[in-house]
Amino acid sequence: MSKSFQVLLLSVAGASAAVVHFPPSSTNINNLTFALSGTGPPGIFNSSVTPNKEYGTYNWCNMPHVRTKEYKTPSQDFELTFVELIHRHHKRTPYASNTFPVEGITWDCNGTGPVAGLARHWQASTPSANPFTTLASPGFVGSTYGSQCQFPSITGAGLDDSLTHGVDLRGVYSKRLGLKDTFDPSEARIRVTNNAITSQVASGLLRGLFPKSDHIQVQIESSTFDSLEPTYSCSGADSLRNNFTTGSGGQLWQQHLTDAAPLYNKLDNVSGIPGDDFGWHMSFDHYYDNMSAKQCHAKPLPCNVDNPSLCVTQDEADTVFRLGNWEYSYLFRDAPDSAAYSALRYGAFALELKSHLQDVIQGKSTLRYVQNIAHDGSVAPLLGLLQIDVMVWPGMGSEVVFELYRNKRSSQYFIRVLWSGQPMKTSTPLGVLDMVKIEDFFNYLDSMVGSGSDLVQGCSS
Repeated sequence: MSKSFQVLLLSVAGASAAVVHFPPSSTNINNLTFALSGTGPPGIFNSSVTPNKEYGTYNWCNMPHVRTKEYKTPSQDFELTFVELIHRHHKRTPYASNTFPVEGITWDCNGTGPVAGLARHWQASTPSANPFTTLASPGFVGSTYGSQCQFPSITGAGLDDSLTHGVDLRGVYSKRLGLKDTFDPSEARIRVTNNAITSQVASGLLRGLFPKSDHIQVQIESSTFDSLEPTYSCSGADSLRNNFTTGSGGQLWQQHLTDAAPLYNKLDNVSGIPGDDFGWHMSFDHYYDNMSAKQCHAKPLPCNVDNPSLCVTQDEADTVFRLGNWEYSYLFRDAPDSAAYSALRYGAFALELKSHLQDVIQGKSTLRYVQNIAHDGSVAPLLGLLQIDVMVWPGMGSEVVFELYRNKRSSQYFIRVLWSGQPMKTSTPLGVLDMVKIEDFFNYLDSMVGSGSDLVQGCSS
């Protein structure tokens, strides 16, 4: 363990979090000059298929994930005892808020409803490790969704990607963990968010993961304290983010929007979005989502409905994609308070993850596999909390895997964290998260999040 990390651990001796920001590496992703005036997209944006020789490349439409071809098995001294993973849903339509006033493109979402292959109801989950459960009002209300496009809705192509993802995960983990062909709740747990698109993805993914199960019950937390999406109230996190975007600490954020004004003007002329619409001009989120969804489904870039010759060019779309990735790097890794923001925003999930790992180590749990199907707003703060070395906007199917290993000789436990199928490189003193002692990993989580009461206090400040 490095000296700097020892100092960090001493700072949490009183169990309260003492977040230290370790800046990411400098790359074209977080280079604003390149984002504004560089060339090309920051990866693949027009297909779910990545050639095998290029697998691992950033593919917004279908991110790299664990699969047999690239999976590296540790030495025989280590036994895989537990896996928990979280991934973003697969490709979908844009959100309704990200569509233009008049759209000239149609979407087909037939047959992608969330009940295909799942039990027809969600199972409410109230984990004790989530400190926000005690603050919620009693009761839980589920929702029923149809199979037509709701904007957002997972598309048929997104459902295909979900099935492939499940098949690939089964190919890696079924034998290593001894998972059955049928879903067994004593050994596996599947969790979704309150947004129906995660249940749609579960419909396809679980057919690949547990091919002999027709009906599988998935877990979900109430939206009042859901740690996975996340939807629990955290004004402390909101205040930090507001400060380094629209507040006094957000000079760089505000500058990037000013520098991008000519691009905004061109996009607004095509879309018909008013230039004073704050939602469309506080970031590139809306334009990014609109155009990336179209390109991932082989649809043309948008043109003005009244003037079909006025269209978004590929260069303009690529610039939006570069700026979107710059924004995510800034929000979750580059801004000095981004680590503290991520720790508050996703601390409840980290506490639940830690409790799952501890229960397995202590023999309190028979679970071997936990899968969480979530969103970019879930994966991004997790990457920020772990302080990944190079941050990107988590694309469709983005996956973080936590593998718990036991050394057969010493009986000590170690953790390996995979991002896009390979050990994650962080900027922290932990370095690459490849067979890290579980105690060191827990100490790092403690330094970022603290206890449940620490997290609630930080969110309330």
